[in-house]
Amino acid sequence: MARDVLSVARVLAGTLVGDSVSPATPVDSVVSAQNFMVIAHPNFASLVVATPTELQALLHPAHPRAEIVRRAVIVTEAHSPETSALVRGAGATAILCAGTTASALLPRLEALLANDQAAEDRLVTSGTKVLTQVARRGGVKAVIAELAHRIDGWAVLLDSQGQAITTAGAGALHVQDATAVAFRRPVRVRHPGLQVHPVGSNEDLTAYLVVASHEGSMSRSRDLASQAAALLDLILRTHDHTTTERLGREVMITSLLTGSPGEAEALLRRWGVHESSLTAFILSARTKSVDLERLVARWLDELGCMHVMTGVNGGVLGFIRDDRVDEIAARVESYASDVQVSLRCGIGSSTSLDALARSASEARQAHQVAVTDARSIARYRALPTVRYVLDRLDQDSTAQIADVLDGLRDSAGEHGELTRTLHTYLAEHGSWGVTATQLGVHRQTLNSRIQRIEALTGLSMSDPDDRTAAWLALRALER
Repeated sequence: MARDVLSVARVLAGTLVGDSVSPATPVDSVVSAQNFMVIAHPNFASLVVATPTELQALLHPAHPRAEIVRRAVIVTEAHSPETSALVRGAGATAILCAGTTASALLPRLEALLANDQAAEDRLVTSGTKVLTQVARRGGVKAVIAELAHRIDGWAVLLDSQGQAITTAGAGALHVQDATAVAFRRPVRVRHPGLQVHPVGSNEDLTAYLVVASHEGSMSRSRDLASQAAALLDLILRTHDHTTTERLGREVMITSLLTGSPGEAEALLRRWGVHESSLTAFILSARTKSVDLERLVARWLDELGCMHVMTGVNGGVLGFIRDDRVDEIAARVESYASDVQVSLRCGIGSSTSLDALARSASEARQAHQVAVTDARSIARYRALPTVRYVLDRLDQDSTAQIADVLDGLRDSAGEHGELTRTLHTYLAEHGSWGVTATQLGVHRQTLNSRIQRIEALTGLSMSDPDDRTAAWLALRALER
């Protein structure tokens, strides 16, 4: 972190006088009075080392640089009430260091700032290494998310036409300002201090990276963003040959879940899967820095299994051989522990190839429990209450339980917004704040929805039995 004016005064055991420059202003340069010409950066303080004679000259109203001096911090050996009065009278700021000559102050300050710069350089180097690592795991989105975290600010990646590719920590107004600055549009920018980094060369521009940092060191954020721009250029120019493969897996998984009896088995045989039963699993992460499909594909390769999986709702739905279930679970827990990433995995039951939709539904229920309980692994067969109740009911009884929520169906007879609201509310243990955040609505909107749900179903969310009935009905709908 860059040193501020106050910390420099403390290191020098000096007295800070005047208020033209805030004590919290970060320092970026030091220069002798003879070489002082301009302020290096308006958001940073420049230290000007001066002898008592030079101090008198700098603060004289007729001095050609008198106005610039007021935006700098003078460091001098003079320390007396008269000097303090002179500094205040001139509307300047100074650090008065008794017993230390200007010839000694200058090299001391240069060494102090050099040490800080070396520390900044080390942070940039370590940050660049991390950006490279997350790029391998999660691509462009992961780089932007990690960069925004590293600079304690926000980042926007725009394509060459001004459309947002991805953002992190940025709202709609930030994106508008980023576009205006990147393309030099004559509009008022509401967020000053933006940095624009072209991704690619002028002749072959790929995108624009726009960042803003809340921290004191603009040089570190500038250097990190520059490294990120070079890394993004490499990623954006590398064709992703897996796009077609991912689309194919998605279509095939959909066919497995919706196809007629016998169709799933025939499709899996062509896929290279010869087992008579499989187990479904759903994996998600609480961070965008992990490419889950790539991670699961690597695990399946290591286990000698086919890639019977696809991306769903930011996670991965897959099917694995029954004798490899424990091993995939072990990899989830090991990766979460080693990389310090929160993974949530739900595992269904082993089912025949013509009933894979059932195992997928069980995996979804187990995954919801894993998310709710903040567990890495949740197995459907380890959920005794839900399994005991639902598995022992016939189809008609299950449908009767689900009928409790019929009042929430929309005009087309489908479950929609109100059902999703109820599911999230119960999954979050009735927490209004967390539920509202998950749904992206105001608490008052959530309160109105819950009241409508109670009116339409006749259930009371303050009654434990009614909440249990509602949850069982939601689970029955998923079967």
